[in-house]
Amino acid sequence: MAEGPSPRARQIVAAGRALLEEEGPAGLSMRRVAERVGVRAASLYKHLPDKAALEAAIISQGFAELADAFAAAAGGGEPLAAIGAAYRRFAAGHPHLYRLMTERPLPRELLDPGVEARAAAPLVAAAGGDADLARAAWAFAHGMTILELTGRFPPGADLDAAWRAGVAALSAAGPAPPAGAPGGPSA
Repeated sequence: MAEGPSPRARQIVAAGRALLEEEGPAGLSMRRVAERVGVRAASLYKHLPDKAALEAAIISQGFAELADAFAAAAGGGEPLAAIGAAYRRFAAGHPHLYRLMTERPLPRELLDPGVEARAAAPLVAAAGGDADLARAAWAFAHGMTILELTGRFPPGADLDAAWRAGVAALSAAGPAPPAGAPGGPSA
């Protein structure tokens, strides 16, 4: 039976997450984490091999939290709208974590096993099992979110209306017909 992270490793990840949330990626250094935990930086490497492992542990936490938020939201009336709202709330509440999770290649080999799939599952279910529609919905949500976080919309833009319009368009698209079905992709 595999053991989970040690209590010290969990403490290190918690300190890293706190620094990230407070100061953004620039504040997340092994030296700063060590100071926060009260150890020398070299001691961190007994528990996590490098900064990439620390970031992956924090990203894994983010995916787990996002999965929980999606699962809670998906039980509502319009699942795509509810999941979109949960996604937007998560990003607004954790903008630095959101950026860490989405602005560069995802270190999948370092993430907790299954955490990315767990986060995606409610969205795929809300898209009627259509992974392509789920990807399109995620791309819409990410684009809206990152533009909102970076202040790229014009002053006075009604972002709630833009979200509603995007979700309505995706909902109207519905799942793609299966391959070989009339109107579906050819094999």
